[in-house]
Amino acid sequence: MEAKEIVLEAMKKAGVPLNAGKVVELTGLERKVVDKAMNTLKAEEAIISPVRCYWQPK
Repeated sequence: MEAKEIVLEAMKKAGVPLNAGKVVELTGLERKVVDKAMNTLKAEEAIISPVRCYWQPK
């Protein structure tokens, strides 16, 4: 499973908007890996930000 899939799955399971730090805690991935995955998901418009610095699946 790719990092972006792991990040997206963690966000779906959480059910609330998450910041990158919380995604790191939930997934066990390194921060830079999570940041890269989140940037990819943002570019693909797979995640949205309802509140500044917090993200959730679209």
